[in-house]
Amino acid sequence: MKSELGDMAMDQTRTMPDDDAPEAVPVPHALVPHLDEIAILLDIDGTLLDLMPTPREVWVPPGLSETLGRLTERTSGALALVSGRSLNDIDLIFAPDVFRAVAGHGAEMRLSVDNEADDVHAPPLDKELKRRLAAIAKLSPGILLEDKGYSLALHYRLAPHAEKAIYESVSLIRADLPNAPIEVLPGKFVCEIKHSGFTKASGVHELMKHEPFKGRRPLFIGDDVTDETVFAIMPDMNGLAFSVGRRAIGVNGHFDAPSDVRAFLARLLDPR
Repeated sequence: MKSELGDMAMDQTRTMPDDDAPEAVPVPHALVPHLDEIAILLDIDGTLLDLMPTPREVWVPPGLSETLGRLTERTSGALALVSGRSLNDIDLIFAPDVFRAVAGHGAEMRLSVDNEADDVHAPPLDKELKRRLAAIAKLSPGILLEDKGYSLALHYRLAPHAEKAIYESVSLIRADLPNAPIEVLPGKFVCEIKHSGFTKASGVHELMKHEPFKGRRPLFIGDDVTDETVFAIMPDMNGLAFSVGRRAIGVNGHFDAPSDVRAFLARLLDPR
């Protein structure tokens, strides 16, 4: 188990060989007249927003909220944020705007921006398990603990030397609780532990069953390992997938940085 988690941690930036990597993404002008036929699904950190030393430091650049609002109108509401963050956290970042979303890696879902009764929530992570996992943050200064309710994340961007120790500690806890229904998600300088049984992909699958997404062609953009589950289901849904910052396997193309994603989304609104 220890070596398995270690491999996961070191495999966070899987890329394709240069010969087989997708080309940089051109603006798909063919999509512009057909915004009424697609569903736009967007990861947040590292995709829409630039990564920061801590999760609380991210900010929404000028113009992005307007772009997302106009795309929501042009797609008749078929725009959703797909994130590991909680719904509450997403709302704080984008306030006062509220968007449909798959949150908590699929643990939460907002199907309507007008009716909170439509929100879907999974059970929270076991309190004792969270307590044991939270103690890992004491391994080194700079490890930041984030309790999302349905998962617990250990951020080590400020303590990259602690990566191996973090994953080894998580491995020991999992070995002590072999029947616990949990899953470890390695990400960009973050180790996240959540309930098994739901992923971003399962959330997207469910989202696409409901209006206004139903019957549309999904277009998903993501950057991290946790987005690969969504990349993988796009062909089955006749969808398009684009990665950010790295040339992920199985995508239609990639963007170099979140700024390129924001520019791409703005250009979708311009028929010229």
